Amino acid sequence: MPTRSDLSALPGPFLQWVNNRVAPALFADDARWNGFVATAGYTMRVFLSIGIALFLAFVFQLQSPLSAATTVLIVSNPTVGAMVSKSVWRIVGTLIGAAISVGVMAVFVQSPVLYFAVLSVFVGLACMVATFLRFFRAYAAVLTGYTIVIIAAPAFANPDGIFLSAMSRLSVVATGIVVTACVFMVTSPRRPSTVLHKLGQAFRDTVLHARTFHKAESERATPEALDATVTSTLEKQEQKAQSANAAFRGFGSPIYDSRSKLLANMSGLTPAIEFAAADDPDMQNRVRNLRLCLSRLTGLIVSYHPYWLTFSSGVEETRAVHLLVAQTLGQILELTEHPDWLTNATPLSTCLHDALKTLEQLARQTTSTTTLAALDNTRDALVQMDLALHDLTSLRPDRTQANIQPYLEWPTALRNGVRGGFIALLAGMLWYVLHWSAGPLLIIYTVAASSLLSTTPSAAKASPMMATGTVLAIPMGFLCHALALPRIDGYPLLWLSLCLFLLPGVWLQFHPRYSIGAFGYAVFFTMMLSVDNPIVYDDLTLTNNWMSMLAACALLAIVFRVILPADHRLDAARLVTSLTRSLQKLARTPYGRTEPWVAWEGMQLQKISRLMMRLSFITTSVDRQGYTDAAFASLSLGRLIVRLKWNAAHATLDPQAHAALANAFNAFAQLRHNPAATALALRHAAQAIRTIPTQEAGLSLTRDRTLSCLEQAANIILSVPGFFHDHGPIQLPEDLARPMVPVSVHPATQ
Repeated sequence: MPTRSDLSALPGPFLQWVNNRVAPALFADDARWNGFVATAGYTMRVFLSIGIALFLAFVFQLQSPLSAATTVLIVSNPTVGAMVSKSVWRIVGTLIGAAISVGVMAVFVQSPVLYFAVLSVFVGLACMVATFLRFFRAYAAVLTGYTIVIIAAPAFANPDGIFLSAMSRLSVVATGIVVTACVFMVTSPRRPSTVLHKLGQAFRDTVLHARTFHKAESERATPEALDATVTSTLEKQEQKAQSANAAFRGFGSPIYDSRSKLLANMSGLTPAIEFAAADDPDMQNRVRNLRLCLSRLTGLIVSYHPYWLTFSSGVEETRAVHLLVAQTLGQILELTEHPDWLTNATPLSTCLHDALKTLEQLARQTTSTTTLAALDNTRDALVQMDLALHDLTSLRPDRTQANIQPYLEWPTALRNGVRGGFIALLAGMLWYVLHWSAGPLLIIYTVAASSLLSTTPSAAKASPMMATGTVLAIPMGFLCHALALPRIDGYPLLWLSLCLFLLPGVWLQFHPRYSIGAFGYAVFFTMMLSVDNPIVYDDLTLTNNWMSMLAACALLAIVFRVILPADHRLDAARLVTSLTRSLQKLARTPYGRTEPWVAWEGMQLQKISRLMMRLSFITTSVDRQGYTDAAFASLSLGRLIVRLKWNAAHATLDPQAHAALANAFNAFAQLRHNPAATALALRHAAQAIRTIPTQEAGLSLTRDRTLSCLEQAANIILSVPGFFHDHGPIQLPEDLARPMVPVSVHPATQ
């Protein structure tokens, strides 16, 4: 692959002339050039798959041969594992949809109104399930939804042909999937092991992120000095990486930029693990461990939030703890510079275990609750780091570890289900009442588009882009029928013409801003073409179909944006409430039945990820960064609850201390209505335990650790009262004249 460095061998004046006059920025920048080559390679693979699939569809004389091209556009993905997973679930969805379509048509063939009602129910269920499922498993539900309509549409005039329509649909989908799989697997570089290297780099980045904070904490003399120290360190890292910074609140912008980039990288690795597992048996054997590794690393990143800084006051002994951890993490970074560290993690694990032993010795030598807070928090960080290292490097699946369950966001799923069912019923009744000859196409588009939109983070936000891409496909379809198709006298010209018109849609799918619209353009452009063997031109029918697509686009935007719009503020408030309720449930769970930490944290991280996305969609004024930091602080609060429960269940405590802890856990019942009362109860419990005399050193250490946890938990709650309270800024509408509890409170005002 040529790069800018390849031009260095050219003569100096000629090179300067090329850089200044001839070579655009595309060829002068290696990153842009590599992106251009990757996009071009993907586009050529898609066009090759379309050509072969369409040719085979004509050879096999399948009904609607362009459906093979549509299948190629839907299942294509630059990652081979993603394409394989997408193809498998597409076949599953097609089989389920075909069975339902035949059954519904057989039962309600004489009752059109009941048929459309039952159809809308199945479409709504498919949209709801598509919202629940992760990655390309959602395509099974998507295909179930609109395969019912696609199979039934040709059989509306002749119900007896529903079975043949189903078999034809299965044949054309299978043709497109098999061809796409063969082309991509032969022409795409398959390197599933690169995911492991990316995870290894993510591990290093997480260690570096943690070391930055511990190093700055060990150097500061006052609480106010930490922000400047961390900002200075991260600015140096950013200058080395030559990246720009954005402005956020609280910390300096490099801190939030660094954290945001790390979290975005973790988010991108989640599907990469799943897709690599679909393509490589070795990755499939390790996928459980890798999921846990990624969850632990994400938890480590979010554990460093502004309220974590209030746990240390900058005293000399506390700074020594952070210096020890910073030195340990520095050694970890040095050890991970060796290329084979992923195959031999023993030196890293030994380094972490030595540091943990030292922290335990320091804990037995101190009586300061502030120092114990720093010791316990850093110990938890190192333990999670060691477990993440084990999950990353272990070659065998650990079946004893907890499994992280996916978070099911019921309100969003129900909304998408109602949208899909309503738009299917509305389109069907419009066709039934108006007797529109293009009614089947109207139903096909609305059901297909609503099913596809159910897999997006915000269906309401994506629906105008999907409709816009489809509308742009209408004039392009007219040009194709008017200029290209009449002059075609062979299959090669047909293939080249289709590639020319599909080029914008396939190419722009790589651009995040236009990906939804480009996808809608490419997929529904092929749906509107009347290409058969031989091609029969009917201008009236084509115009009728285009008018039907325009009406369907308008119907899609109206239903998703006007009739059933999304309330991102309400969705975010529900997620905040769900996080608070999870803390309350964790507090009242009996000691012996407490959920494993990694499972609980993994579930909450999914909620926080959705919360951050919902906050980005809110157009009104809201403290987005404040809520994000408060959500991260809630994870620290959960960690403290787990630590308290462990002390109560496994450590030796005085009966009076057990009673005080029970009162503290019961106080979490007031967290949503009176966070201050919960914090006050925690402090009262700490005071009660502090007055209990102890003689043995082991009992004293357990008591001091319990006191540290109670005081930290109270500080977190008082730092972010509006996050937990039902009268927080996001829980109450802006126009409601009721006092709101601020999201966060500066420590000096507590």
